[in-house]
Amino acid sequence: MTTSLGLTTVEVTQRFADGRVNKLPDRAGKSVVDIIRSNVFTRINAILAVLFTMVMITGSLINGAFGLLIIVNSGIGIIQELRAKRTLESLTLIGEEHPMVWRDGKLVELNQEDLVLDDVIQIRSGNQIVVDGVIVESDLLSIDEAMLTGESDAVRKSPGDEVLSGSYVISGVGAYRVTGVGADSYAAKLTAEASKFSLARSQLQLGINTILKYITWVLIPVGILTVYSQVTAGNSEWRSVMLQIVGALVPMVPEGLVLITSTAFALGVIRLGKRKCLVQELPAIEGLARVDIVCADKTGTLTENRLEFGHLEMLTDAVSEAECAAVIGQLVHADNDPNATIRSLIAAFEVDEPAWQVASRAPFTSANKWSGITFAGHGNWILGAPDVIAAGTEHAARAEEIGAQGLRVVMLARCANALTEGCQLEGVEPVALIVIEQKLRPDARDTLDYFAEQGVEVKVISGDNAASVGAVTRKLGVRADQVVDARYIADDDFDAVVEERRVFGRVSPGQKRDMVHALQKQGHTVAVTGDGVNDVLALKDADIGVAMGSGSSATRAVANIVLLDDRFATLPYVVSEGRRVIGNIERVANLFLTKTIYSAVMAILVIITAVPFPFQPIHVTITGWFTIGIPAFLLSLPPNNQRARRGFVRRVLYFAFPAGIIVGTSAFTTYMIASGGDFTADTMTDSTAALLALIIPSSWVLAVVARPWSWWKAILIVLPLVGYGVIFTWGFTQELFMLDSSDTSMMITAAIIGVIAAAGIEALWWIVKMILGGPVTLWRNDPLFDRS
Repeated sequence: MTTSLGLTTVEVTQRFADGRVNKLPDRAGKSVVDIIRSNVFTRINAILAVLFTMVMITGSLINGAFGLLIIVNSGIGIIQELRAKRTLESLTLIGEEHPMVWRDGKLVELNQEDLVLDDVIQIRSGNQIVVDGVIVESDLLSIDEAMLTGESDAVRKSPGDEVLSGSYVISGVGAYRVTGVGADSYAAKLTAEASKFSLARSQLQLGINTILKYITWVLIPVGILTVYSQVTAGNSEWRSVMLQIVGALVPMVPEGLVLITSTAFALGVIRLGKRKCLVQELPAIEGLARVDIVCADKTGTLTENRLEFGHLEMLTDAVSEAECAAVIGQLVHADNDPNATIRSLIAAFEVDEPAWQVASRAPFTSANKWSGITFAGHGNWILGAPDVIAAGTEHAARAEEIGAQGLRVVMLARCANALTEGCQLEGVEPVALIVIEQKLRPDARDTLDYFAEQGVEVKVISGDNAASVGAVTRKLGVRADQVVDARYIADDDFDAVVEERRVFGRVSPGQKRDMVHALQKQGHTVAVTGDGVNDVLALKDADIGVAMGSGSSATRAVANIVLLDDRFATLPYVVSEGRRVIGNIERVANLFLTKTIYSAVMAILVIITAVPFPFQPIHVTITGWFTIGIPAFLLSLPPNNQRARRGFVRRVLYFAFPAGIIVGTSAFTTYMIASGGDFTADTMTDSTAALLALIIPSSWVLAVVARPWSWWKAILIVLPLVGYGVIFTWGFTQELFMLDSSDTSMMITAAIIGVIAAAGIEALWWIVKMILGGPVTLWRNDPLFDRS
């Protein structure tokens, strides 16, 4: 490498001063201003603000208590997103590509923000192209531009060729001069277009948006008709009309649903960040919870990344073991792009004599499974997979036997022809088998057992020898008859074999991607784990891509989730976090949507019967806080191990719609009975009775949604009821909240109607469970917080 190509310190300083520096967009996708804006200026806050202004105009301060929700919603959302932003930024800085740059004649590692125009960056296999540039040196340099052009084949690059950020190196080494930095870089444009802190592909968010759309359709016409009904009913006092309109519309707004959803995702980012798990796209949290197949690589996932040389097994007497060791040393030290196997041999084989002159070379690729060098005066030598370079021989069979013990085997051989890129081997003469030891991760077995218990199938897909892969997986409890050599899968049987078998060896990068497609065609949600450049194709096309932090920067760039500490055992925590988000949001959505439905039902009944709306805004505010809002927030926190299922909106509507009708009908029926058809007198006692008939069944909605119960959920259900008891009986609170419970007989009637409605909610819960399926456990000692 020509070190004179790099910039000097003076030149770098001048470029910083001129602004020709690689200023990157915000790593978390959102700036602080964006976070504040998106949490303050929301559709729900706008609706609440309009209604709050209407109440303030009437001068009734207590009825405007719901306005505090604007501050609470915005404040909690901002705080949690800022915490998530800090977590994302710190983890992204660790996980992103750190280019090697020539400065003052030395090769140094830099952060991407420290790059300037005309810097010279050295690249090798697995490196991501982080800024735009022009190739200045190339040694068999091949770059994958599939993410930019859709071209599946790697493109050979020569000096003068352009490279764009977003591509990555498949093989070879080289260097390129930076021509585009900051906003001019293709990478910056991609990042600006695709915010990492986004829920755009979230099925859960799409479901909630659908619910909000339905609510909006109802809210506007109901509001207009409420105004019309109150005016035509002879209520000419504008303050009273305005309060009744607000009282009808406020409970229809699911003010906490969006807040709790975004907060749950933000908390997920923070919790997983503590486990060194970088979530690059928020939908990945829920996506992994929906996964039913995990395609795991062997090396670096089930086994440790570190490989160690074991021993040599000579295959010929024509070469001594000492001569063999010398050849291996020259081969591996001359490799300008060493992979994990070569690095383990570099550590074991030192070179005492001067380096041999390299006449030509054939680089390693995942497709051919070998590499080789022609040394001037020392012959043509190959390192590669025994079952590829000596297929069908007794030596390949011997390698198979060793591999069956869970060891990795590489063959040293020589051949008759000079070695160049794309050449065919001629006159191959096996010389030795190099045995390399690989250790199982201590937590691999527990992780596989967890997925088995959760109904998630793990398929091991590796480029290594099938016997070696099978030996490793057998130690983890996978049957030997599940092992398949991918080279011999017939095209017609491909989809069926991929579906039925669990362990695959000698899988090419293209085959791995095809396996993902085959599983997806059969209705599976597929996650892929990987650490090498050969995993990129499958990671890109999987539903969820999971990269190891120590893997190539290309895999980290395309993955949805990066395990920065390389622990496969972190995945169960990601699954649990996703299930927590999905299960708990579905739970609280039932609460909010029930409230919306019963409010709409009451408003419609008021319009039809042309009677005054029974509640003041403060009445629906206290019910919304104590029966819905606060309990919903707490119910979004605990662990939830239920497997994610499709049909979120359908399941919520199956329960919430009839539940809302029951609750709304209970309150309105009580109001009509209490009033006796006379709405000219003081209606405070009538409203109090109707509120009691509303609180009892809505509290039972909370009780059934919170199942299975535990000690803290029991407190969550009972405590609001105690609070309601105080509010309904204490003179101060009755005056404060505009209540009058002095009519004992009417309160008893309201309680009876409420209990009947609660019984209807209980029956509805059992009916919905029978229709939709799912667990019906009534009690389980779940913790409020998961201390793991």
